[in-house]
Amino acid sequence: MYSQTAISYEKCKETADWLLAQTTLRPLVAVVCGSGLGGLGDILKDAVSFNYQDIPNFPQSTVHGHAGRLVFGKLKGKSCVCMQGRFHLYEGYPIQKITAPMRIFKLLGVKTVILTNAAGGLNEKYKVGDVMIIKDHINMPGFAGCNPLVGPNDERFGTRFPCMSDAYDRELRQLATHVGEELGFRDFMHEGVYCVLGGPSFETIAECRMLRILGADAVGMSTVHEAIVARHCGLRVFALSLITNQAVMDYDSEEKANHQEVLQTGKVRSEQLANLVSTMVMSMKHNSGDMLDGMCGQ
Repeated sequence: MYSQTAISYEKCKETADWLLAQTTLRPLVAVVCGSGLGGLGDILKDAVSFNYQDIPNFPQSTVHGHAGRLVFGKLKGKSCVCMQGRFHLYEGYPIQKITAPMRIFKLLGVKTVILTNAAGGLNEKYKVGDVMIIKDHINMPGFAGCNPLVGPNDERFGTRFPCMSDAYDRELRQLATHVGEELGFRDFMHEGVYCVLGGPSFETIAECRMLRILGADAVGMSTVHEAIVARHCGLRVFALSLITNQAVMDYDSEEKANHQEVLQTGKVRSEQLANLVSTMVMSMKHNSGDMLDGMCGQ
């Protein structure tokens, strides 16, 4: 629901101006790291990092596996900024506050946001360790009015009623598929629909069955709210899920979802995901048409 603690345009600009004064880097790409995937930020060259607690108006991450740092640096020669740790509804923050970094990125000059997350696999074809390119989402909290755009709209960020049928950029999804094939990732890469729930409790068996019927391939507790706000302010969005556990769909199963399994799978796939993202970034070009360079393998 709407909260008076939402970060205003002026506060977002104050934060962006503070960050721009601390570094000469002007990032065009922002990467948000999910649970156990913070290693993506560690591969940045000439890195300058800031703890969230030191950044004006910035929330703080409280989840194990989220370092709580904003890192500026070069990824394959391209200026980037990376969030090592994100914010979630279940941490108690207002939804407008957990998505404020997207608006701060916009004011930094970012053009493209890459969102990553750890998710439970609902699609029976998915295995632990698989990667799903998100082509669409189901915003369950939004059905109950919990949407980051609820409340007064500031036209300086975007329109009152933004379109979401193109939330996840088609060209970037095609690029990711091509890069994944070149890197030999075809066997564990998919494209599917991500469903967000509020958490922090994992899903019941009945809930998992319902979500699968609705068309969800993976389920998690993040990403969608960030994607909505990023699109609202005109950023291109690419998102992927690392399938870190298989959702329990059978009442006779002894399996139980747990956060440690999520972090462990993140470690196993971290190098390959870093390779995928960095190769994608190297292949991006931010001109007037936002077209893509020729596909580059490694």
